[in-house]
Amino acid sequence: MTSTEVQPKKRIESIDLMRGIVMVVMALDHARDFLTSLSYDPTDLSKASTALFLTRFVTHYCAATFVFLAGTSAFLSISRGKTKNEAARLLLSRGLWLIILELTIIRFGWAMNLDYYSFTFLQVIWAIGVSMLVLAVLIYLPRPVIAIFGLALIFGHDLFDKLSTASFSPAAKLIWEFLHVEGFYTIGKFHVFVLYPLVPWVGVMAVGYCFGALYKMDALKRRKLLVIFGSSAILLFVLIRAYNFYGDPANWTDQHIWYRDILSFIDVSKYPPSLDYVLITLGPVMLLLAAFENVHNKVTNIFLVYGRVPLFYYTLHLYLLRLLCIIPFIITNKQKGYSFGLPVVYGIWLLTVFILYFPCRWFMKYKQSHKQWWLSYL
Repeated sequence: MTSTEVQPKKRIESIDLMRGIVMVVMALDHARDFLTSLSYDPTDLSKASTALFLTRFVTHYCAATFVFLAGTSAFLSISRGKTKNEAARLLLSRGLWLIILELTIIRFGWAMNLDYYSFTFLQVIWAIGVSMLVLAVLIYLPRPVIAIFGLALIFGHDLFDKLSTASFSPAAKLIWEFLHVEGFYTIGKFHVFVLYPLVPWVGVMAVGYCFGALYKMDALKRRKLLVIFGSSAILLFVLIRAYNFYGDPANWTDQHIWYRDILSFIDVSKYPPSLDYVLITLGPVMLLLAAFENVHNKVTNIFLVYGRVPLFYYTLHLYLLRLLCIIPFIITNKQKGYSFGLPVVYGIWLLTVFILYFPCRWFMKYKQSHKQWWLSYL
């Protein structure tokens, strides 16, 4: 520790605020998913409108921020007095819990059936869970080694985007695809869709863990570093994206009109998250974290509620959205598979967020006034 380092507060409000904002935005993408039946990707600029593209793109910030800050929270838990053994046990148990949660309650919220043979979906909660298991081992290494490991995964994994697995054994191919390739796989009688391949996300959490060291520093120095890191990430994104030579498997292309060119430029790959995706998401997030320091008002108080109970909110929002999305179908007498427009999507999203504020506020206050062991898992 340098002379400018201070012990962090019990909770870092700017982190909770940032987490709360992305949790709210996340529900927008899921509302769109439940209420639209598109035959194309909403970021496909040959078909998607500008409004639809931006509705999807803004939610790219959610997974990257949540995984990154999960690593930061792990670092801060050690800074607050936990030994590395205690932190490792918590990471292991919490990681296993998240994987179980993904395969049970979360999976049912998405699929609304118990037919595990036909469909099992591995998404962000699974990726966070496995990343925590890896981090439980990494925390015993020196922090610079953890940073190098995480950055190597983030910056290097795109080198393998075009790797052919034709010569791999079936077992090796399956393992590689779980690590690096989005896809639908058959394992015995089970059909599994891996939306979140693991390698880049493990790196994002590892770097997020090292990032937590900034919150042991003097506030002025931390803000300067946040601005430097955030601006550097954005600048690096612009430089490597402009020449289409590395950083994303999909190049940007001329759309014949300036604002659509910008959309193509920021149309980065999320599954798995490319280097460009990580830079364009976490760069602005760092700038926002700098801007959020010492900001406290009625609006931020609302987002803090969601940011302090993120897993509770995530789980509830799936089931509430499922319930509320029935309303447009009942009102319009449309059949399943009908696609609603963005005004309906935004309306259901805002209604979901509004309703969830009240149970989330109650649970936040409950966590603040109670110390039961199980609360650390929600």
